Amino acid sequence: MAEFKPKSFWKKPEGKTGALFLIVALLGGAALVSATWTTLLGLVASPLALAGMLLGLGAIIYMALDSKMRTLISYMYKSSMRWITGLFVTIDPIAILKNYVDDLKNNLRKMNQQIGKLRGQMHKLKELIHVNNQKIEDNLNLAGKAKEVNKRSQVVLKTRQAGRLRDSNVKLETLYKKMEVMYRVLTKMYENSEIMMYDIKDQVELKEQEYIAIKASNSAMKSAMNIISGNKDKRAMFDMALEKVADDVSGKIGEMENFMEMSENFMESVDLQNGVFEEKGLKMLEKWEKEGVSMILGEEKEELVLTGNDDNEVLDLNAPIATPERADNSNNQYDSFFD
Repeated sequence: MAEFKPKSFWKKPEGKTGALFLIVALLGGAALVSATWTTLLGLVASPLALAGMLLGLGAIIYMALDSKMRTLISYMYKSSMRWITGLFVTIDPIAILKNYVDDLKNNLRKMNQQIGKLRGQMHKLKELIHVNNQKIEDNLNLAGKAKEVNKRSQVVLKTRQAGRLRDSNVKLETLYKKMEVMYRVLTKMYENSEIMMYDIKDQVELKEQEYIAIKASNSAMKSAMNIISGNKDKRAMFDMALEKVADDVSGKIGEMENFMEMSENFMESVDLQNGVFEEKGLKMLEKWEKEGVSMILGEEKEELVLTGNDDNEVLDLNAPIATPERADNSNNQYDSFFD
């Protein structure tokens, strides 16, 4: 939490509502002053009215200069904008996390289907490479027999056919290695995302009642007084922790969806029947491999990429996707956010 910098009020949904209210208030105030300018000039001529106007101006200046009063007004304004925004947009952190759980369930289902589709393509590609290797061997054998009987044209023909098939297999094997990297990444993302989903569900179940209790015991006035006095407000700290969890989950879901989209586009560009594929798809995957650390995979990303490109590491396509098992005393990855 010490490294977490919460979003400023103006970058949140309620901040946009607040900015809209400020603009409307300023425009309304300017219109009101313009419409009543003659009346205001008349009031200035009255000593009593002038005294009231100066008193009001003094109060405004006092509130602007006094830090505690500014803090109180700011808190009241932000709380009002948050309440108004909550009528139209989901900003409750617990509700947001529940929505993320639903998003993860949908993404995991789609990812599982995508893994199955990729596995099927890899089986076909492997078979195509095997068939090509057999054809290469057959052509070389025929070229050897043609050479024995001095049939030069057949030697050239069969040798060239073997060469073309060998060149094709070099490209197909490169494609297979990239698919292998993608397969390893998708399966690991699936495993880590499933754990994350369970962790979020646990946090929601544990923190929902605690959040209700904190909101009940920390009224708006009490929170305001804590902020004015410089004390840490328990409700504000709890909100910050939930915001950090939501921010972390949001980033991971975004990465998950981006990789799924990239891998789907990659697979759609592959035409195994004709043994062709677009170089653009390979370049997209290579770019992802070289980019920074993955939020979902962490340091595992580099290891997965290296393993996928290692010829000595054999991938068992028939092995089922690992189902994560959590021990009863296992740590939740989001527990530390509330310390």
